[in-house]
Amino acid sequence: MTDLFENPLGLDGFEFVEFAAPEKGILEPVFASMGFTHIASHRSKDVDLWRQGEINLIANYEPRSPAAYFAAEHGPSACGMAFRVKDAAKAYHEAIERGAEPVESKTGVMELRIPAIKGIGGAFIYLVDRYATLDNPEALSIYDIDFEYLPGVVRNPVGAGFQKIDHLTHNVYGGRMAHWAGWYERIFNFREIRYFDIKGEYTGLTSRAMTAPDGKIRIPLNEEGKAGGGQIEEYLRAYNGEGIQHIALICDDLITCWDNLQKLGVPFMTAPPETYYTMLEGRLPGHGEPVAELQSRGILLDGTTEGGQPRLLLQIFAQPQIGPVFFEFIQRRGDEGFGEGNFKALFESIERDQIERGVLEVSS
Repeated sequence: MTDLFENPLGLDGFEFVEFAAPEKGILEPVFASMGFTHIASHRSKDVDLWRQGEINLIANYEPRSPAAYFAAEHGPSACGMAFRVKDAAKAYHEAIERGAEPVESKTGVMELRIPAIKGIGGAFIYLVDRYATLDNPEALSIYDIDFEYLPGVVRNPVGAGFQKIDHLTHNVYGGRMAHWAGWYERIFNFREIRYFDIKGEYTGLTSRAMTAPDGKIRIPLNEEGKAGGGQIEEYLRAYNGEGIQHIALICDDLITCWDNLQKLGVPFMTAPPETYYTMLEGRLPGHGEPVAELQSRGILLDGTTEGGQPRLLLQIFAQPQIGPVFFEFIQRRGDEGFGEGNFKALFESIERDQIERGVLEVSS
């Protein structure tokens, strides 16, 4: 078996997430409400680049492109993502050798022939070796070649305060999670770092959290629990297939960023009940966080305080606005998990929302 820490494709984090919609006006207000700025447009295609910090979101409306066909099938959606790699040609060759399915990306998001493979739900995974970072903003990137920056824009706007894509999740059909976990292991040498079996009051889900050898690309895979009828099943119906469920953006101060998001108009998911916050001290004794500040914003807290050294994760979720796809906002203070301790609280809050909307029927 291959060494789990070997990085055969030279992965180095997320470069962008690509979105599509049947018509303009759906993606743009969502991006703007999270503090993203439209900074550039493609030289020859109907494609726009939105950015905040080091996070790139692509809005692709090019007719007769893979994004257009994806939107026709799935509606407003996340139709692709890009991984940074050291050498795109070498990474692509290695991925194909490992069994990845090649796709023709010439008509995709870029004019450049960026290599790509087919991922979950038919979404493209692009392999990009020309990229800039916050530490090296002057490096030549794919956008410098294919896009024209709008006059007077700041190339890396601060926005609401988010800096990078921390992780994104996939929802898959029941019985398919093992297949896709094995696919990420085989193609990219991901490894499973967490396994959750979450049971709410009425439904459940199973999740495998996968991470790449670089430690920067993290992808939990979710499938519906055996009882069925829950939120994963609702997503699969609404999305017309498997795909990206949510994208997590990371910052240094979530309370301040939450205030920025509220001013910009982000609609958040239903806050957990008051008992969640009264139980925090018992669950995380000595955590040191301002509970009243968290509660007034509905921010969740997870991690551990064992050994007298708190390692914490703060997180909150927006409501879905791009079809069933939504965004998560997080701050890490030493905890590298995904909010396992919050999964049940979040899961039950989504169940309550499903009941209120009449999607989940419960017997009295």
